Amino acid sequence: MVAGEVKHLASQTAKATDEIAAQIAAIQGATDGAVRDISAIGGIIGQINDISTAIAAAIEEQGAATNEISRNVQEAATGTHQVSGSITEVTLAAGETGAAAGQVMSASGELARQSETLRKEIESFLAEIKAA
Repeated sequence: MVAGEVKHLASQTAKATDEIAAQIAAIQGATDGAVRDISAIGGIIGQINDISTAIAAAIEEQGAATNEISRNVQEAATGTHQVSGSITEVTLAAGETGAAAGQVMSASGELARQSETLRKEIESFLAEIKAA
């Protein structure tokens, strides 16, 4: 009877050992799967990091381009202001030139009247000399 019980205990121990070995194999399989999954997650995190770096670089380039555009707009505004000032100066100069032209025309008309008066006086003088 003792031998039967020992045999029975040995059989139960063998079954328990097999069950433990099966559970260890299942745990190892699950661990291997977890390692693969963690490795895949690490790869995805690396890809996200690469994408984030690319986005940061693009944002930096966009900021630089925006600053350049802003500087160009400021320069254009300054140039426009200078052109506007020049147009004002040309307009004033044109007005002054027009006024001077008006004065020259007026003086020219006065000179023509004086020439006519002088011609008439000379004709009158010459007529008096001929008559005398």
